[in-house]
Amino acid sequence: QVQLVESGGGLVQPGDSLRVSCAASGRAFSTYSMGWFRQAPGKEREFVGSLSANGRFTSYADAVQGRFTISRDNAKNTVYLQMVSLKFEDTAVYYCAAGPICGSRGKCDYWGQGTQVTVSS
Repeated sequence: QVQLVESGGGLVQPGDSLRVSCAASGRAFSTYSMGWFRQAPGKEREFVGSLSANGRFTSYADAVQGRFTISRDNAKNTVYLQMVSLKFEDTAVYYCAAGPICGSRGKCDYWGQGTQVTVSS
């Protein structure tokens, strides 16, 4: 079992940066791919990005490519989503997820409760 807890969300202005974190419990964290997803009001949940277990391979949605970066610290059982140049349309609840093949197709076994990111002037 892996439990995921996101933190670091908040209210920011367009163009600002923000880093959200996802702390994981469980010994298997270092063996799991990690994904970030988001869900805006009235919309379906969508893939943001993913990072392989060894941290060498990343994948990002076109909407965030070049602005968002996922990293992980296996020693701290934590994965990060660094967001820069935030836009109004980045407003959403951000979820982290984990699993052996967690990525753009979902197939993530564990999910956090989400953290709200609001971009507003």
